[in-house]
Amino acid sequence: MTTEREVLLMVHPDREATGEAAREVSARFAKAGIRIRVTDHDVCALINPEEHGVGATCTVVDPDDNPADGVELVFVLGGDGTLLRAAELARPASVPVLGVNLGRVGFLAEADSDALADTVQRVVDGDYQVEERMTIDVTVTHDGEEVARTWALNEASVEKSTRERVLDALIEVDGRPVSAFGCDGVLCATPTGSTAYAFSAGGPIIWPDVQALLVVPSNAHAMFARPLVVSRDSVITVGIDPDGSSAVLTCDGTRPIDLPPGARVRVTCGKTPVRLVRLWDGPFTDRLVQKFSLPVKSWRERHARPCE
Repeated sequence: MTTEREVLLMVHPDREATGEAAREVSARFAKAGIRIRVTDHDVCALINPEEHGVGATCTVVDPDDNPADGVELVFVLGGDGTLLRAAELARPASVPVLGVNLGRVGFLAEADSDALADTVQRVVDGDYQVEERMTIDVTVTHDGEEVARTWALNEASVEKSTRERVLDALIEVDGRPVSAFGCDGVLCATPTGSTAYAFSAGGPIIWPDVQALLVVPSNAHAMFARPLVVSRDSVITVGIDPDGSSAVLTCDGTRPIDLPPGARVRVTCGKTPVRLVRLWDGPFTDRLVQKFSLPVKSWRERHARPCE
């Protein structure tokens, strides 16, 4: 007796290439007997199941009703933003996420759009591996009381809430103060997030199998405001000056939480990881070079004159 297979399809609705790619993916999965689950009626309209003969395999599930529960994986068409939204749905069900990049860099995506057919076939054949990525758990307190709790795969960002004001922040690690300064914000990132917002803010790249947390001040007015790499067992706290301005917390660029003066943001290694599908065996170094188009030849090799 075989178990019926099903995948949750997540797409970026505003990209031109999405409709064509979504229809191709749906048709290929349907041909292999794999059902498609989506979280939006507009996605069904995008797929246009009646025209493409996959209507019987497309099911719409409420996004608030644990939509990834019971599926084999979440198949993502879009950029890193779409994949992060998919991870939010996949994490509670401990379901792996597979991204196909239709955006720009798409660092979290495992495949590009030109390999779409091969990617679907690998899923059909069950020819893939799954790796776990560290997350962070984030708790907000004010006047000693917990006011919010959330999480992130990439980073938690504490930023000033108004452009014209400076955010006065105190960084603590394991309950001990490290540095206080005025800044635009403070990022607390995972190794996965080190190639995202934290990288743009001047942080280092951390290989995903390194068990560490990253703290990156953004435009800090201080002599000592360098990125910090701390143990995965450390507790990072960003305190907002009680006499200063307010701030806002976002996790993976979403779920904004207003932070009044005096609020404290506590960041620890997450209890629940995100599982990502891996199709290729190459090391992270190769992915880094390919995604950022890094030069791997010396200056002399790249500027050598042709022989006369």
